[in-house]
Amino acid sequence: MTVLLVAPGTAAAERAGKIAPKRSPGCNAASPVASGEEKVTTTSGGAERWYYRHVPPQYDGARPLPVVLDFHGYVEGAEVHVQHSKLGTFGDTKGFVTITPHGQGPVPRWDTGFDSVDMEFVGDLLDELGRTLCIDERRVFSTGLSNGAFMSSALACTFADRIAAVAPVAGVRAIDGCDPARPVPVVAFHGTDDQYVAYDGGVGPAARNLPNPDGSPRTPESTPGTAPALLRPSIPDTVAEWADRNGCGSKATRRAIADDVTVISYRCPDHADVALYRVEGGGHNWPGSAFSQAIEAATGHVTFSIDANEVMWKFFRRHPLRPD
Repeated sequence: MTVLLVAPGTAAAERAGKIAPKRSPGCNAASPVASGEEKVTTTSGGAERWYYRHVPPQYDGARPLPVVLDFHGYVEGAEVHVQHSKLGTFGDTKGFVTITPHGQGPVPRWDTGFDSVDMEFVGDLLDELGRTLCIDERRVFSTGLSNGAFMSSALACTFADRIAAVAPVAGVRAIDGCDPARPVPVVAFHGTDDQYVAYDGGVGPAARNLPNPDGSPRTPESTPGTAPALLRPSIPDTVAEWADRNGCGSKATRRAIADDVTVISYRCPDHADVALYRVEGGGHNWPGSAFSQAIEAATGHVTFSIDANEVMWKFFRRHPLRPD
């Protein structure tokens, strides 16, 4: 079951649909990229990087399509994450391009610092996608799991002028020093029994068993894949901070949409809506994912009351970048 905050066909959805696409330079390419999934190697900051590019069958190189950036979790890597979220396959049915970048280091991870090499990589990647594909630059979105959710949260701060909306899964953050160029719509997903990124704040006990970024075993002095900002607020407080940043005020609406799912939502000016899908008893996983279900012993219970892909895509459709 999927429940929307604003259903397709409403005035909000219709207004978003009437915003004309912004064609990227790649729409003028003589030979369009073929549909399907491909591992693409590139260079950023003088280093070799790579990503999976999943192009849907609707792509013809002339009509600009939306893009969803999908960032893997700590340790996970892009090879695993494409199976975990299945956003590429989902995008085939909805007509959007899915990009799954691979992080850095022996333990694949993302450095979410605003001036980090990974932030530079994303900027270079956005440039490359615009040159090599016919994309709609008003409909570029970002999601990710865990450390990838941290990355999507950071991108909402640094690339608010290029990324229309974000959907962090099991790891939304409100980052000190975040000063986006515009209010960024956010829809987050989090389980109350997450043992890696605790719903009530801080790092869960399972995270303390993860390796350090260099692959060495963790010591009592280090907790991998985290940052001080993560240790402070609970997930609801983090989402409330995003709502405050977006000018939504402090009043939240709570609505149970299934026995185990409650939506905590904020109505915000300038279409910068903020929402949290709270999963009662949910673990550190991707709602609706068969892969998450297969690894429940390690990551905890996964709900199928909602499908994160369906929910975030409907949210994304309602929240394109609006013309100045």
